Amino acid sequence: MGEHTEVHIEILEAALSELEEGVAVLDGESRVLFWNPAAESITGHLSVEVLSRSLPTGFYQLDAHHHAASEIIIFTVAKPAAQRPVLVHLRHRQGHSLPAMLRRNPLRNALGKCFGTLLRFHSVEEIDTLPHGLAEAAGGSENRVEQSQAEMKDRLDEAWHEWCTHALPFGLLWITVDQAAMLRKTHGRDAAEAMLAIVERTLLHGLRPAEILGRWGANEFLVLSHERTLATLAAHAHRIATLARTADFRWWGDRISLTVSVGAAQATETDNLKYLLKRAQQGMQESAYAGGNKVTSKDSSTEGQECSQS
Repeated sequence: MGEHTEVHIEILEAALSELEEGVAVLDGESRVLFWNPAAESITGHLSVEVLSRSLPTGFYQLDAHHHAASEIIIFTVAKPAAQRPVLVHLRHRQGHSLPAMLRRNPLRNALGKCFGTLLRFHSVEEIDTLPHGLAEAAGGSENRVEQSQAEMKDRLDEAWHEWCTHALPFGLLWITVDQAAMLRKTHGRDAAEAMLAIVERTLLHGLRPAEILGRWGANEFLVLSHERTLATLAAHAHRIATLARTADFRWWGDRISLTVSVGAAQATETDNLKYLLKRAQQGMQESAYAGGNKVTSKDSSTEGQECSQS
C-alpha cells in the first residue's frame, strides 16, 4: 500500500470519526472494518471489541410498530440496499434496547459489485423534541436525577404561588414504576435507568401542554397538573397509567411489561405545599401496596394551612 493511499485512508477515518452519528463499515463477510467514536457512545461497544468481527448478535431489529411506509424501505439479508432510514431497536452493550434511526448502504466497486456495507445510525431521542414538560428525559446518573428534582422544586414553588395568589388550579401526580425497584436489584442501575428513560418519554406524550414531568426520586416521577378538580385529575391519572403500559422496554431481547402506581392530590384552600406532596405520596404508596397498576386519589384535610409555603 502506497504512502498516499495510507494518508487518504487516515484522512477518511478522521473525517468519519468527527460525525455525530454512529458509523460502521462492514466488509463483504459482514465483519467490522471501521467503528467510529459516536458508534461507541451510542451502543457501548468499543471499537477494539468489534473490529474484524461480525456485528454483536442481535445488534438491531426492525421496530414492529413503525408503519410509515412512505418514509422507509424495509430491508432483509437478501436485499440490503435500503438507503432511507428505518426505525430499529439497537441492543446496547449493557443489554437494554434503545430506539434508533438506521441507514444501510451497500458499497460497490466500479463494476457495480457489492464488496461491503455502510451503516449509519443515531438514537431517536437525540433528534426528537419532547412535546411537554422538562426538556430532558430521565438520565442515568445521580447528579442528573438531583438536577431534575431541583428544577421540579422550583416549579412546585411557582405553581403553589400561582395557586395562592391567582387561584390557578394545581394538582400533583406522584408516580412510581412498579417494576423499577426489582429491576434495579436484579439487573443493576443501568437497566433500571434505561427503563425509566423509556417510561418518561412515554409519559410525556400523555401530558397536557402546560403540565410538567420530572424525576422525583430513584424510581419515581412527579407531574405538576392544572386539572380543575380532584375527579378530573384522577381521570387524567388513569389515562397516564394506561399509557405507561404501552412503554416498550426490552432487556437482552425480552420485553418487560411495565405498570405504574399513581397518587393524585389536588390543592385546596386548606392545604400547604408540604401536605399536598404528602397526600400525593400517600396515594402512590397505597396504589403500590395494593399490587400496583393503580391510581389512588387523596382528598384534602383540615391539617393543612391556607396558602402557606411551609
